[in-house]
Amino acid sequence: MNCFSPFLYRNRNAIERMFCRLKDFTRIATRYGRNAADFLAAVCIAAIVS
Repeated sequence: MNCFSPFLYRNRNAIERMFCRLKDFTRIATRYGRNAADFLAAVCIAAIVS
C-alpha cells in the first residue's frame, strides 16, 4: 500500500525550502547568538527577509 499524500508532500517541501533559505544566513547556520532569545530574533529576521 502506498502512503503518499500530495498535500503532505507539498507542505514538507515548503518547510524544507524554508530551512534551506535560513541556512543561507551565516549567523543562523553557525549560531553565533549566545542565548535563545538572540537566536530566535535572528531566525525571525531571516524569515521576514527571505
